[in-house]
Formats: sequence, C-alpha cells, structure tokens
Amino acid sequence: MHDERTRIEERVQRAHDQRIKPAIYAATVPLEVEAWQAPGEPVSFEEAAAARYEPFAMNTPWGPPWGTTWFRMRGQVPAEWAGRRVETVIDLGFVGDWPGNQAEALVHLVDGRPLKAVNPLNQYVPVANPAVGGEQIDYLVEAASNPDILKDNFSRTTPMGDKLTAGSAPLYTFQRADLAILDEEVFHLDLDLQVLRGLMVHLPDHEPRRHEILHALDRAMDALDLDDVAGTAAAVREVLAPVLARPAHASAHTVSGVGHAHIDSAWLWPIRETKRKTSRTFSNVTALADEYDDFIFACSQAQQYEWVRDNYPHVWARIQESVKKGQWAPVGGMWVEADGNLPGGEAMARQLIHGKRFFIEHFGIETKGVWLPDSFGYTAAYPQLAKLAGNEWFLTQKISWNQTNKFPHHTFWWEGIDGTRIYTHFPPVDTYNARFSGEEMDRAVRNYSEKGGGTRSLAPFGWGDGGGGPTREIMERARRLADLEGSPKVVIEHPDDFFAQARAEYPDAPVWVGELYLELHRATYTSQARTKQGNRRSEHKLREAELWATTAALHAPGYAYPYEKLDRLWKTVLLHQFHDILPGSSIAWVHREAEAEYARVAEELEALTAEAVAALGTGSTRVFNTSPYDRSEVVRTSAGTPAFVEVPANGSAPLADARPAQPVTVSGRVLDNGLVRVSVAKDGTLESVLDLRAGREVLASAGNLLRLHTDLPNYWDAWDIDSHYKNRYTDLLEATAIEVVSEDPLEGAIRVTRSFGKGSKITQTISVRADSPRIDFATEIDWHEAEKILKAAFPVDVRAAHSSAEIQFGHVQRPTHTNTTWESARFEVSGHRWVHLAEPGYGIAVLNDSTYGHDVSRTVREDGGTTTTVRLSLVRAPRIPDPEADQGKHRFTYSLLPGASIDETVAEGYSLNLPLRVADAAGAPEPVVSVEGQGVTVEAVKLADDASGDVVVRLYESGGGRAQGVLRTGFPLAGAQVTDLLERPLEDAAVEDGGVRVSLRPFQVLTLRLRRG
Repeated sequence: MHDERTRIEERVQRAHDQRIKPAIYAATVPLEVEAWQAPGEPVSFEEAAAARYEPFAMNTPWGPPWGTTWFRMRGQVPAEWAGRRVETVIDLGFVGDWPGNQAEALVHLVDGRPLKAVNPLNQYVPVANPAVGGEQIDYLVEAASNPDILKDNFSRTTPMGDKLTAGSAPLYTFQRADLAILDEEVFHLDLDLQVLRGLMVHLPDHEPRRHEILHALDRAMDALDLDDVAGTAAAVREVLAPVLARPAHASAHTVSGVGHAHIDSAWLWPIRETKRKTSRTFSNVTALADEYDDFIFACSQAQQYEWVRDNYPHVWARIQESVKKGQWAPVGGMWVEADGNLPGGEAMARQLIHGKRFFIEHFGIETKGVWLPDSFGYTAAYPQLAKLAGNEWFLTQKISWNQTNKFPHHTFWWEGIDGTRIYTHFPPVDTYNARFSGEEMDRAVRNYSEKGGGTRSLAPFGWGDGGGGPTREIMERARRLADLEGSPKVVIEHPDDFFAQARAEYPDAPVWVGELYLELHRATYTSQARTKQGNRRSEHKLREAELWATTAALHAPGYAYPYEKLDRLWKTVLLHQFHDILPGSSIAWVHREAEAEYARVAEELEALTAEAVAALGTGSTRVFNTSPYDRSEVVRTSAGTPAFVEVPANGSAPLADARPAQPVTVSGRVLDNGLVRVSVAKDGTLESVLDLRAGREVLASAGNLLRLHTDLPNYWDAWDIDSHYKNRYTDLLEATAIEVVSEDPLEGAIRVTRSFGKGSKITQTISVRADSPRIDFATEIDWHEAEKILKAAFPVDVRAAHSSAEIQFGHVQRPTHTNTTWESARFEVSGHRWVHLAEPGYGIAVLNDSTYGHDVSRTVREDGGTTTTVRLSLVRAPRIPDPEADQGKHRFTYSLLPGASIDETVAEGYSLNLPLRVADAAGAPEPVVSVEGQGVTVEAVKLADDASGDVVVRLYESGGGRAQGVLRTGFPLAGAQVTDLLERPLEDAAVEDGGVRVSLRPFQVLTLRLRRG
C-alpha cells in the first residue's frame, strides 16, 4: 500500500478547520446591543441595571484597562427556529485562547440572576432546546476589560499591571453578539474528528490502529459534501462510528478525570478581579453540571467560596445544589492554595483549619486531601500537618517543571521530617488544566512512572490559572475516550475515589523522604521583599495578640476575647499567602494592595495586643515576652534608653527588676562584650569575629560581604534565579561612612553607609548587646537597581557537611556539597528564621526577621581548612510582571550567632522576630503555660475556637530529637486532651501534679486542649 499519510492528514485538517467548524452554527441573527461604561471600580448589578445605556455597534473598540463595561443585549428567536437548539454567541474581541488573562463577561438575566460566563473557548449561552419561536432575549452582560499581561510572553515590561499606570485606551474590539442555531450533528462530528485525529497522530507509525483511523478519516472525507456540511454530517459520522467503537485494550492505563478550574486568587489580576472570576467560572461549571450528569468538578480554596457566598448568592445556591447532587467536590481543605514553603508553621496549620472548617460548616463535607497543584515546591512539614488536619492524600503537579532532574515517581508515599507519611500523586499528564487532547493522553501513559505497580493516574481537566473551567467540548472528548482502542481509558470520578483505588492497588508505593524541592522559581523566596516582610511580621503579631488576649481572658475580669477580629485578621493573612502573592510573582497592583493590607493588619493587631495588656491593669512598667523561651536581654524603654532584663517565656517581668550586665566596650571599630569581639574593617565588612567563649575565630574571610549580582534569568523574571547569576557581580567594598553610633554599656553599635549603582544606598547598624553573642545588622536600603540581586555573605571557618534551615515546626538538612545533580540544583533554597552550620562541637547561625532565600556552599582553603559560606538573599529587582518590583525603601535585620547549638538558634530566632514589649501593667499574672524540659517549644497559645473558654496550646519538638517535659499552666487545670488541628479530641492527655506530661518524637507537632478548673 502506498504511504498517503501526509495527503490524508492535511486533507482532514483543512476540511475540519475550514468547513466543519464554521458550520457548527447553522444560522445566526444579531442581537440589539447597548453599552454603559462603569466609572472606576466594578459596580453592583442594581447600579448597572439603573444606568443609562447608549446604542453600541459591532466592531467598536471598548474597554479601558481594568475597566467594566455593561452591555444590554436584546433579541427574539425567529419563528422558523422553533424546535432547534438555540444559543447566544458572544465574542468580546477575544485574543488567543486562554480565558484567564483578557476580556471576560458574566451574563445576567434582567432580574439579576447570573446565567453563564463567556470567554474565548466558551462563547455560548444556552437559550432553549428545543426553542419556541418568538422567545424574547434580554440580558445584562458585565464585561471586564482586563489587559493581556502575557501578550509579549514575558519578553518586555508593561505598565498594564496597575490601574494607576495602565492608561485609558480601549483594549478590545467587540466582534459578535448573535442568536444562533447549534447544529448538534456538526458539533458532534467536530468532536469525533478531534478525538480521532489526536489519537492517530500520537500512535506510533508501526501501529495498525494508526492506519485504521487514517483510512477511516479518508473515507469519511469522501462522504462529506463541502457545500452541504450539515446535510452530510450524519453520514460522515456513520463512517467514523466503527473506529470510535473499538474498545480499549484490557491492560490500558486508566485516567481518572475530574473537572477543575485553577483560579489564582491573584496573579496577573488583582484580588477584586478574582472575586468576579469565581462568579464567572462557577456559573459555567454549574451550567455544565446541568447538561452532563456524569460531570464531577473538584474545587479548592475556601476563600473563593466565601467570596461567591457573600457577593453572588444565586451562584452560591447553585453550588450548594451541585454539591448535594455529587457533581461538585470541595477539595483541598485550605483557605487558599498557599505557597508551599514560605508560610510559617502556625499559618500553615491555620490554612488547613480554616479551609476544612468552612467545608464542614457549609456543605457537611470533610475534605480528605490536600489539593495544591501549582505551588513552587513543598515543605517537608506538609505530611504531618496534612495528617493532623484529617487528610489522607496529597496532590500536586508543579514538580514536573523541574529544570534538571525528573522526579522519579507519580504515585508514592511522601515522608515528612517527623516520619509521617501521606499518599501522594503527581498527575503524569503534567498539567492541572487538561483538555483530553491526544497529546495529553499519550503523555499521561508515556510519563507514568509506576508501570507494573499501578495502573491509574489523575487528570484535572478544564481551563485554568485565570479560571474558565471545563467546557462541553472537553466533556465530549472524555466520553469518547472512555473506552477507545489505542487510548487510555478515561473515567470521570471524585478525587477521593481515585486515591482510594490507587492506594488499594499500589499500597507498597515507593517512599520519598523530605522536601519536594522545585528546581525552578527559586527567586520566589526573595522577590517583592516588602510583601514577604509583611507576612512574617503579621504571623508574629498574630501570635502575640493571641497570647496576650488569652492571658487577659484568664486574668482580667470583663475582658472579652476578640474571636471575630482574630478570625478575620488570620483570614486576611492567609489570603495573602496565596502562591502568587507571597512569592512575589504578581502584578504591581497586587503587591501595592498587599503592602497596604499588611499595614492595616499590623495596626489592628497592635491595638488588640495593647488592649489585652492594658486589661491586665496599670501602675508599673513591665516587659512582655511573647517568645516560648526565657530571655535575658537588653530592651529599650519608652524613653529610648536600654535596660537589661530577665523575662520568662510567654510571660512578663517588671522593668524595675533590670539588672547590671557585663558592659559592652567600643574601641575604634571594635565591639566587645566579653562573649564576642567584632572588628569592622575599613571597607565596612567584618574582618574578624572572635568567639571569646570558644577561643576561636568565626570568620574565614570578610564577613557581611554585600555582593551585587546581575540577575537576568532566562525567563519568568520575578520567579526565577538562574545559576549564571553567580558569574557576574560587584562586591560593595566602598563605605561612604563608618561611625560609632552607640557606646552604651548595654549596647555598642557602629553604622556603615554605602552608596552604589543607580543611586542606591545601604545603611547598616552593626550592634552587639550585653550578655549576648548575637551580632545584629539593622539594615536600611534605598533600592533603585534593575535586574540585580543583593546578597550578604558570611564565610565561616566551619567544616559543615550540611546546612540546617528552619521550616515549619522544625528544620531540614541539606548537603553543602554538589556530588549529584540533585544537590547542585539546590543552588538557592528557602528557610524561615535561621540557617545553622556546624561541625562536631561547634556551630554558627545566621538569623533574619523577614528574608527567606539563601544559598550555602563550601570550599577547602590552601591551609587545609574548610570555609562554609551562607549568603542571605536580601532584595531583587525583577521587572516582569511588575516593572517597579522592590524599588524604594526596605528595613530589616539579620544576625550572626557564633557558637550556637540548634536549641540556642531556635530560641534566638524567636527572639529576633518577637521583640520584647514594654508597657504599663499592674499585675504579674503567671504565664498561661510554661514548659519544664528541653526541646518542647510552644508555637501557639489561644482560646478554643468554639468559644468554650478552653485553652488550646500547640507544641512541637524543635531540635530533631526526642523530648519529654511537663506543660504547666498559669490557671487551675481541670483536664486535658490531645486534639487534631481542628481542636477535635483524639485522646486524653496525661495530667500529673497539675501539669500535662508531654513526650514528643523528633519534630512532632502536638495540640493540647486544656480545660480550666
């Protein structure tokens, strides 16, 4: 037989694209359209309905950036269309085929009920099937003219990322608003051809099935009358029916499809637009559920449900009905799909707590898994936290984006730092926006790593990132692929059902231990430094407010614990931990609003804390310690003078009890407190740090070396830092001023000022305090660089085999060598409050109060010694998608802690991030809780969320070993229970001698519910 593949394939493609697809709508009549441009921000339906509309013609430009135009559309179904399937078709002037980052619209009936949204691949609104001639159409259409931020494919900057800079020129040209007859036979022929062509071109040339389909398509084209597609469509489908009816092989892979619409809670659009995106997408989803009984849609992010509940009651009611019918599956159990590395431990717990509770409260459903497809790596603390929240499985996708190493598993047990394991799946289709194309189905089977062990994988399907969701075309493809030779079998089912079956057939899946590190998007640990700082400060201020509010509730008559305010503030912080806000990868508008929100949160939390402290009474000045560790520390009074005080963990002490300490001496550029001696070089770096206790030099070369690197990644500016950044740099060795700014016996300080680059300036105050080996670098940066990254290096004379970096409820160890590609790919990593380096008998730590990104490397010197260098990433200057990212002023502190164990490092990390508070208070209430024993760290103290008055304490083992201790209470204790994260009892806790005996395995998290006597 002659090889005619090219001829046939080209014939089928042209006939399909140029004849069949245009014939899907058999007849059209235009609607009458009027328009009203809403001034400023979006308005309510009621305001839009009362507005004055003007006539509007097709092919007219409309829509300023970030604007809202309301269109009124009227029409009448022609009498001769009676009995046919009639739809409204709307084209706002769509660009490309991605619905998430351009014009979108929500179609309402005139009574305000949302019907359905329109976007590039979902332009229709059902009218009637069958239609009645003369039926009247009257819509109000809310159209959003969101700019296409990606139109230059991240190749150039754009001012469109903020309404303040985007201008007012119209972005789109309206193309179409018609009533139309949907020819269902042509519609289905189109889908038949899509599926068969997609399957055929991805089958190997030697497969007979490929050639069978090829020649069936050729015969089908012979049956097609190009001048009468509608009249011959049925005949063409009859030719194709036999090849569509051939069943899949018995051993065919099974793809479990679940509808999905990944909606970034903010990214290339602001939060206010996401609120509208949810209404548009969820309207489409519920409409699709009405049309397809076998459709199931998985949807995460409780925050988005709450937006719909509060702003779109009709859509909310439809969601509730779909949940009852089993077609809508709440999943994920998190407030938002948060970043997987940067939120603190308690914040990550609250993500799960608030998310799970929302779904239980509003749907009576307890979600069973963590649904987090698009975060930029995943902390090794996740398995334990997920299990403690009642989850059984974990799903993600993003690790398939690795630049260097292909992750070896798709279905596996993921083991966290404490030993907890959770059943985990990476869909081998390598997308969370599947469309059941031939390419995707081929990739799902080809990629699947568990062949011989498992037989199934998951495929979330539907348009996503900016929403959109599944379409009827995707559902039709899924139906055709349910049992088709040459293809995996597609079954639409709930994710819980997939995981149950996958685990049943593959219970002994391989184990992956530790973090799921994404070998990409490493700059998200640093970009938009003020957003990250706002998150860190908010997390610690929430801890502080909860502790002192609990203290006041226990000891101050008449004080009311601020449940609702704390709940609202927590949810604000959790929202901004979304995986494109906290990582710094959103447009300027998002980060401008985030910084303002963090400022409001800080102000309100400060007021709540002050109110709680004031409720304890006034009369004397006391020092309050929110840290879970006792502190002997220098504090500044309200007058600004330093004092040395000892304050118990989670408690307070009179400022009058301040005691003398060994004085700090300042001699030239040398600071000495008897524990450390710090020498500042003429260029402003540290030339020496002597640990006087250990009798050893800490530094191997200049310390606190500020290095400015060129930072232009190959792609994804705000997301990526590529390894070539290391190759070109400038060391900032010219100090414009070095001056002593404090010679107080309790605190000596030297200030170093540098100017560099394009008018940038760094001012650092290097301080040493009495009785502390910690050296602080209070840093102010006025930053005006572009495409640069600033790092601060500490090369220490320590032979460290690995670094230890704090993560949620513990720390993770990473090798300092690059023996394999897995280690070399970790050239930029994340950590929370500290990084620790050690050799047997000696360690040092670098602490911070707001940064996350860092790198650690080591080299051997000519003298045979080893230099291990930790470098903090301080600030970047990406230009896409926010051309002004990180520009302006930054204030933060980082520290060097010589001679530190892990336990001492943990304590100092809390101290740096939780400054002592000086306030008037009359009494000296006992700390709500205190711990007897090493390694047991209190992470949160609060009243129970059910307003019962019980006290909830979250503890963890912080050193990586076993810990035993007794939790003492500052109130009469009537009983105690171990609970899950949602404060539901698991078992009774052992109460002995008025305290709770605690025994923890390494990094174990324990939640105790304490009943007051």
